[in-house]
Amino acid sequence: MLQLHYFPGTASMAPHILLEELGLPFELVWVDREHDGHKSAAYLQLNPNGLIPVLADGEAVLYEAAAICLHLADAHPQAGLAPPLGTAERAQYYKWMVWLTNTLQASLILYFYPDRWADDTAGTASVKAHAEARVGSLLDQLEAELARHGGPWMLGTQYSAVDAYALMLCRWTRGFARPARSLPQLGVYLQRMLARPAVQRVFATEKIGQPLV
Repeated sequence: MLQLHYFPGTASMAPHILLEELGLPFELVWVDREHDGHKSAAYLQLNPNGLIPVLADGEAVLYEAAAICLHLADAHPQAGLAPPLGTAERAQYYKWMVWLTNTLQASLILYFYPDRWADDTAGTASVKAHAEARVGSLLDQLEAELARHGGPWMLGTQYSAVDAYALMLCRWTRGFARPARSLPQLGVYLQRMLARPAVQRVFATEKIGQPLV
């Protein structure tokens, strides 16, 4: 059985959403992040980076949320969570998945963990402020893409793993001065995402409170 090591609201949310979308049996394994469960010797055997999530799929043990999402979509093509191989749509799918994890998520990590990049209060405050500004410009790119094609999902008409990932990262901005939900296109998009039964099940299971995004 598929097994997802998770903690509510973290980078495990996107894989969790995809598992619900797939409708396959899976087991959730709660990682006690608040007491450094992700730094335990047992967990480090699964992910030497000490980060959440980890997916166990038979003999394959995967970490990196984006890699897990790509794997789930590819392993279950009948679910249509990724466009067909070799198509222009598939190329856009790759682009947005990599952009979300490598650009938007990386900037969000700077915001939430500024102490990794500065040694004093003034330094961390500066890192955090610059990161929030950077994230704002990246949200504008998502906003522009939705406005450009006018479709309901990030790739246009097809719901995909990109949407689960975008929801997760947009949710992380909920405490910003200019959160994703405040942008016209993104605000409607996020409500559309929250209406999906799979997303609702994930939020209920993870006991996600208000504001949802």
